[in-house]
Amino acid sequence: MTIVYFYQYFGTAKGGWSTRVYEMTRRWVQQGHRVVVVTSPYDKSDIPKGKGLSYRTNIEGIEVIVLNFKQTNKVSKLKRMLGFAQYLTLAIYYALTLKFDVAVCSSGPITVGYMGLAARFFRGKKFVFEVRDLWPAGAIQLGVLKQGWFAKWAWWFEKRCYKRAHLIVAASQGMKNDIVKRFGFDHVIVVPNASDNELFGDAKPIQLPPELEGKDLIMYTGSLGRIDHCMEIMEAARLLDVQKFPQAHILFIGDGADRGEMEAYKAKHHLHHVTLLGLMPKTELAQWLKHALASILTIKNIPMLHTCSPNKIFDAFAASKPIIQTTTGWIKDFTEAEQCGLNVAPENPAALAQAFEYYLANKDVAIAHGKNAKRLAETIFSRDYCANTMLNAIVNLKQTQG
Repeated sequence: MTIVYFYQYFGTAKGGWSTRVYEMTRRWVQQGHRVVVVTSPYDKSDIPKGKGLSYRTNIEGIEVIVLNFKQTNKVSKLKRMLGFAQYLTLAIYYALTLKFDVAVCSSGPITVGYMGLAARFFRGKKFVFEVRDLWPAGAIQLGVLKQGWFAKWAWWFEKRCYKRAHLIVAASQGMKNDIVKRFGFDHVIVVPNASDNELFGDAKPIQLPPELEGKDLIMYTGSLGRIDHCMEIMEAARLLDVQKFPQAHILFIGDGADRGEMEAYKAKHHLHHVTLLGLMPKTELAQWLKHALASILTIKNIPMLHTCSPNKIFDAFAASKPIIQTTTGWIKDFTEAEQCGLNVAPENPAALAQAFEYYLANKDVAIAHGKNAKRLAETIFSRDYCANTMLNAIVNLKQTQG
């Protein structure tokens, strides 16, 4: 079977971005399927920009077509939309001309759905719509997308993509619940982001710099963007009782739009127990995470964002680290049921600081929660399990008529 995967942010563990599609597709190739990924350069991945409109490369058997329209969050909304439009224009050409059986379109941006619709209606191909975030609801709740004609189109197009897809793959149970509740569709499965046990489980701890040796590190890894609400962590770090816990240290690994504000806050409040390291390849990140007492997940308190499936928690689980998190959806319920971390109410830096202090004072509990996390990483969140779940659904889809 030949699968074409439309995803603008493809990258491997050599980059600093999500490797979900890479890990899925390389396993599908190993099982004898042909996979073509149509992507673009992204400033957080390891896919470089080439010459001309596009170029082709091969990564572990995955045929990669790179459309040379660089994607970045560090430009204006208008320029980002232009980048999406450029990718869309050329990607539709490939949807109409490549030889394949099934088209998988990974959203966001939701405009990637155009390729699936084109493949279905013009070529009679199977269309799988992968939902990694709920758009436009999230964008509207964040204030990024204003109500008006464009928002009306967005709501209409979202429903059309869901309705016309032969299969919807939601990245979390929360996303599936929302889609089913709003539309009543039953052709939805859940394939969460997964734990890379090989990378994060087998990594050798990095040699810490002298200023961090002997510290109890509580880490945040990933994007430092507006929706990630990392300023809440900075405020919690300010409230942390460093006299009682002098070895405590909050470590950020990542980059994003809020980093400048975070650096300024650190300087203003003399937070010597906070370090921002910047973006790094996942291979190196795995070595740092070995030193963590726990990993942090915060997110802006917007209803749709609480359905998320962030890679950082699965990375932490693979490294046997518990999470301290502020979401109120499926992750909260899961964390409580499986005893793999601590839940904190959102928008409450004082409570977040208290959670830090609880693990600092009860390291045995943190270790026990980390063991529970690792068990989950090796079972229902393993890369193999998740890749096979999605592939089996696609194979079954290919065998159906209509």
